[in-house]
Amino acid sequence: MVKLTCFTVLCLYLFVFPVSASFMLQDTLRINKEDTTIIELNFDTNLDSLLNLYYVEQAVSTDPDFWNHDADSIIPDFSDSVYIQRIAMIPSVVNLTYNTIVRRYIEVYSRQKRNLVEVMLGLSQYYFPIFDEIFDYHNVPNELKYMSIIESALNPRAYSRARAVGLWQFMYGTGRVYDLTINSLVDERRDPIKSTHAAVRYLKDLYNIYNDWILAVAAYNCGPGNVNKAIRRAGGKKNYWDIYYFLPRETRGHVPAFIAATYIMNYYKEHNLKPLTVSLPFANDTVMVSRELHLTQVSEVMGIPMQLLRDMNPQYLTDIIPFTGKPFSLKLPLEQTSRFIDLEETLFAYKDSVFFNPERLTINPTTANSRASFEPPPENSTKFTYTVKSGDNLGYISMWYNVRVSDLRYWNNIRGNLIRTGQKLIIYVPNGSASRFTNMDELSFAEKQARIGKSVSRVNPAQNQNIVNFTGNHDEYVLYTVKQGDTLWDIAKGYPGITETDIMQLNNITDAGRIQVGQILRIKPKS
Repeated sequence: MVKLTCFTVLCLYLFVFPVSASFMLQDTLRINKEDTTIIELNFDTNLDSLLNLYYVEQAVSTDPDFWNHDADSIIPDFSDSVYIQRIAMIPSVVNLTYNTIVRRYIEVYSRQKRNLVEVMLGLSQYYFPIFDEIFDYHNVPNELKYMSIIESALNPRAYSRARAVGLWQFMYGTGRVYDLTINSLVDERRDPIKSTHAAVRYLKDLYNIYNDWILAVAAYNCGPGNVNKAIRRAGGKKNYWDIYYFLPRETRGHVPAFIAATYIMNYYKEHNLKPLTVSLPFANDTVMVSRELHLTQVSEVMGIPMQLLRDMNPQYLTDIIPFTGKPFSLKLPLEQTSRFIDLEETLFAYKDSVFFNPERLTINPTTANSRASFEPPPENSTKFTYTVKSGDNLGYISMWYNVRVSDLRYWNNIRGNLIRTGQKLIIYVPNGSASRFTNMDELSFAEKQARIGKSVSRVNPAQNQNIVNFTGNHDEYVLYTVKQGDTLWDIAKGYPGITETDIMQLNNITDAGRIQVGQILRIKPKS
């Protein structure tokens, strides 16, 4: 076999795939900054949210030069002929065209957004093997996996202004068409495996319409209706670059950005880019759950960081794996799956009355604040009064006094989980154990936890003078009232420049899962 030199390969490429049309496009397709602005803004937004993922935070914190290493690195520059040659060498069924617009996006990746690209390179080592297997199963070109770079920057929680969600940015209607479960507890648009199966099926359907993968990529972004309209306005032409200016502006940038992403993910080393070493466990497995389960039960029993569980299972919006007649999947580090099976009954029983109170299904109406609605207290019991402290919740108090949460609610006419600092709670304990609780109301949080053999999982504000006192003047801050299903990450998204960590520090919160419906949070000082 004769070895071809790079020059020969380039000549063959120019002969078989004439580039003259691409360079002629420089005369007819001027780079419009508006065409690229939307994509670049998405990069910035996705970078911010990517850095809030547990496994990315861990990686960045162990790489002290993450934000500064580019200052000392050489950023090479290449000619058009080099880019043409390299793109020609990428094994691809999809027609990858080069022109000045594609070059513009290559520069965005290799120069302006280097940190984001290095994060995505690290995440690709986890996600791309998943994508490759699914693309191969459906017999779809696996180079289309690079669409995920444009769609979400490999962030399963990505959320666009158009309300598209997940790695593959599905709209609600399209997600339901492709059998993704979407409700208040579960959003499978965030599930890396199920959403990828849906995305591949959608791409195949679009390819069957146009018989062209690039037009399928365009239609994936703006819908087949807009592509069909552009084809009609272009006089029936079905080449992407012929209908370029008849497409919506954000789609004009989408395809060139996809081609540039395909290039940069294959040639990042030549641009002195290196993957960020991400702490996401590449070795993992899935167990099927057929009963209600809270991620906190898994975290506390198995000792797995709560945020890691959330990031490995982003489809569970409120940390609850529901049971609706069909099992749901739970992804765990590989070494933990056998432990989960061994501890299964313990997991479901742990604090089950705290997370899944059976009385919520059968509550009869009562007169508000009516003491007549109470039954007499238990016989042979001692009554205590406990004053609610900042950071307390019904789950903590029930453990400290060894009573059920449902009893606490019943004795105090509480219908939900909301309690207030300073509120007086009535608690009944058996006479034989009453002496254990005589001074419970006077103990610190750490002392109460120690009584039940638990370590302190949060900072007691009274013991940390560096934390802002929450009892200050609320008028000086923008306030937010926690709603059902809220997480700190979701709340932070609504305030540009604010992160989950900012909210935690401002409100003396050290566990991101410890927020309650009705709780008022400081978000930022008023300007």
